[in-house]
Amino acid sequence: MSADEVELPLWRRLLINRFVLVPATIAVAIALWNGYVATHDHGIVVGRVVDAAGLPVPDAAVVLWVLNFTTYVEKTRATTDSAGRFVITNNDSHNIRLAAEKPGVGRSARVPVRLYFRAQDIELNEPLILSGAS
Repeated sequence: MSADEVELPLWRRLLINRFVLVPATIAVAIALWNGYVATHDHGIVVGRVVDAAGLPVPDAAVVLWVLNFTTYVEKTRATTDSAGRFVITNNDSHNIRLAAEKPGVGRSARVPVRLYFRAQDIELNEPLILSGAS
């Protein structure tokens, strides 16, 4: 060993090797993910409903469909407020679809929403768009 090289203490060499760092990093990532899930698993789905012109649609019915083995079944409904916003609570699924309709205004397509975990809280980025009179 030359004069420029300094040997690290044994405890430090053991602590900063890949057999300690990799499992420790994985454990930290798992702990952070579980913390995130625990604070975002209330089953709340929030979104908006607009007409073809982009205006909010009050009193539209929003239907939440959940995957039941091989088919989607209707689980719950919500009604939009005067600003076209809706809130669905108690969603316990991770694979859902949403659709909206209002007589005389139209209906939207069923929009698939894939969540990362069961009962994940989510706010839709895009509104449900009603088109065609029903």
